[in-house]
Amino acid sequence: MSDTEERLPRGIWIRLIIYIAVGHVLAAFIWLLFEVGAKQ
Repeated sequence: MSDTEERLPRGIWIRLIIYIAVGHVLAAFIWLLFEVGAKQ
């Protein structure tokens, strides 16, 4: 695990986590729109 951490700087890890979090929030929002639309 230490090999991977040495190759990738800390900033890339932070950015990766942010992108994944934002992607999940967008996906949840789109799914919610479909759920609400299906019920009406």
